[in-house]
Amino acid sequence: MEQTIIHLDSLDNPALAPYARLTEAQLLNRLHPEEGLFICESLKVIRVALAAGIQPVSFLCEEKFISSQVAPLNCNVPVYTAPRDVLQNLTGYALSRGVLCAMRRPPLPSVAATCANARRVAVIDSVVNSENIGAIFRAAAALGIDAVLLTRTCCDPLNRRACRVSMGTVFQLPWTFLDNYNQLHDNNFATVALALTDRSVPIDHPSLRAHDRLAIIMGTEGDGLSNSVLQQCDHVARIPMHRGVDSLNVAAAAAVAFYELTR
Repeated sequence: MEQTIIHLDSLDNPALAPYARLTEAQLLNRLHPEEGLFICESLKVIRVALAAGIQPVSFLCEEKFISSQVAPLNCNVPVYTAPRDVLQNLTGYALSRGVLCAMRRPPLPSVAATCANARRVAVIDSVVNSENIGAIFRAAAALGIDAVLLTRTCCDPLNRRACRVSMGTVFQLPWTFLDNYNQLHDNNFATVALALTDRSVPIDHPSLRAHDRLAIIMGTEGDGLSNSVLQQCDHVARIPMHRGVDSLNVAAAAAVAFYELTR
């Protein structure tokens, strides 16, 4: 499939806006979600996205990587190219292995559709760090979580860095946004929050294994889950620790919980 290769002699080309001038909020385009875009970084992640049926719009690529990385993808979309230093000046960061892809945001399913066949779901509440979001998705995919739900106060899973850190698992796991915690009980999930409280049980407590459908809820990096969320949960669990350490990074804690509660 022949590709249109456009050598950049100016950074003012309007087609470059998704890579350089549009903010994450502008890419999301809440007013017209069908026109929303996101930026996918690195060949491996782009391949996973394409395999999941995500539609590419254009590529931004170092000249030396066109034949070896972009051409084999057989995507009939424009390829914008320039030397590495020009592209870094355009984007503000060094391209990961030389290639970016602007892609169409897929429509998100409902909570019910996302969880229809799920026994274990991860619920991410107000986690704003893109690398933590990506790492949680990667752990969820690797350790047997069936779907992921996020509050709308979370970082967008299709953020460039979140996609990259997830190694493309954001395109493999069903996910959507959760508007209230009643939706979990409405879909027949028992809920367990990860938090240190007086009612916390160890993460390997038998009561947590007794549920056919379980939602594992983790909170923001600093303050954790709010009291109102904890009061709505059926269980609160903690990860036993040593040497006076009272908490783990949210992505590390998520991995431990996923491993224990999917066994």
